[in-house]
Amino acid sequence: MADDQYWYNTLTQEVEKGRQSPSPYRLGPFATAAEAADAPAVVKRRSEAWAAEDEADDNWGSASSPAQ
Repeated sequence: MADDQYWYNTLTQEVEKGRQSPSPYRLGPFATAAEAADAPAVVKRRSEAWAAEDEADDNWGSASSPAQ
């Protein structure tokens, strides 16, 4: 099954079919080579979303705190 999947190698910035590289350098698995090629964009979108969630969590309650 792993040989039928695609991975994005973060060192070479290339798509690989199957587990060719050590796991610290692989993003995936993906069903298609095109999906694997889009891995950096997926990571960026997810990182931005997580950062926005973290910021919202950090600011939770600050705008609606009752005046003392």
